[in-house]
Amino acid sequence: MSFDQPLPPFNASDPNASFLSTSCLDFLMIELVPMTYRVAHELDGEDLVPPPPNSKTGGAGDASSAAATGATNGSRRLDEDEERDAVLFRLEGLGYRVGLGLVERFSRDRPRFNDTLDAIKFICKDLWMLVFKKQVDNLKTNHRGVYVLTDNAFRPLSRMSADAGGRAVLRAQPFLWFPCGVVRGALAAMGIAATVHAETSELPGAVFQIKTTPMKQ
Repeated sequence: MSFDQPLPPFNASDPNASFLSTSCLDFLMIELVPMTYRVAHELDGEDLVPPPPNSKTGGAGDASSAAATGATNGSRRLDEDEERDAVLFRLEGLGYRVGLGLVERFSRDRPRFNDTLDAIKFICKDLWMLVFKKQVDNLKTNHRGVYVLTDNAFRPLSRMSADAGGRAVLRAQPFLWFPCGVVRGALAAMGIAATVHAETSELPGAVFQIKTTPMKQ
């Protein structure tokens, strides 16, 4: 398996070859987070729609009582933490499916990894180069199932500007949830169960922490 540029006859003149610009991922990452927030708001709005009035009477009193019933049944808008969790769940899930597909396609011709560290190195080198066009800058481990990946110029954060209010780091956090899913999905495709968290303290750097969990026998 190789992620190097394909050689002839697999080139641009091959009528059966298909190519995708690397800018497509950048555009996807730019739109994915705002779109996911919009979806969360739309789904939340649908939950707040009161039930239709009773078809037998159709009175205004029935409509108001139905709306009141919906309110008393706990229909309310998501608070900030609930909205964050809903967006995190959706973005991480999307990334998980992408990570699964990438590894299934690009590692199908290589033997299965016998060591977790080798699989993590594959993530740091091959997968990172494939998705983000560079390798991870630093890898640390405590040799007890915890791995810390540091990327000093993480591609999805490289074009973000720091705002005057100092909230750039906070605003950048949701853009790490999709890549977390990609890493978790890639590990799952290699038979490794793990949790993945990421954070940034200074743009455009990002730190990913991977905690592997033993597979149930």
